[in-house]
Amino acid sequence: MRCEVAPLLHLDSGFDLRPAGADDAALIAAWMTRPHILPWWQQDWPMSQWEEELSRFAAGEHTMPCMAVFEGADLAYVELYRVRKDRLAEYYAWQEHDWGLHLAIGDTASVGRGIGRRLIRSLADALLRFDPLCDRVVAEPDVLNVPSVRAFAAAGFVKQEELELPEKRAQLMVRGREA
Repeated sequence: MRCEVAPLLHLDSGFDLRPAGADDAALIAAWMTRPHILPWWQQDWPMSQWEEELSRFAAGEHTMPCMAVFEGADLAYVELYRVRKDRLAEYYAWQEHDWGLHLAIGDTASVGRGIGRRLIRSLADALLRFDPLCDRVVAEPDVLNVPSVRAFAAAGFVKQEELELPEKRAQLMVRGREA
């Protein structure tokens, strides 16, 4: 699934999802410097580097960069990806149709209000609806990022094993169809 089909994902709970493009690079670059994002993403790149990254993603078939919108305003940067095409596949027993999810809520006014867990649930539900062969959506937040781990758990993701990735110790979280 390429980024162009991201609008086909229908999100619930008042969220919208749209492809992220070069026009979003400045906002994403600003978000990545925020204290609640920087330690976990470590991508406080200049706008030009984000433009390149978004273009690279949009041209490929690995990751869909998207913007989550809530009540008409940009809320979060989202990356949806096929695990089998990602380096994460080297670290756990993935299934052929697993989808992965990265999320950075940039709107600081929305942090800590339960909006993140609602967005995570909506994204997972949308991926499972979109891909009938997919039985699992996964995430791998840093084990030290307690708010993120809690938000994924509140959205129906279940803790699995901890993974030693090159840049972090990650908590593998899995959301199945039954959640």
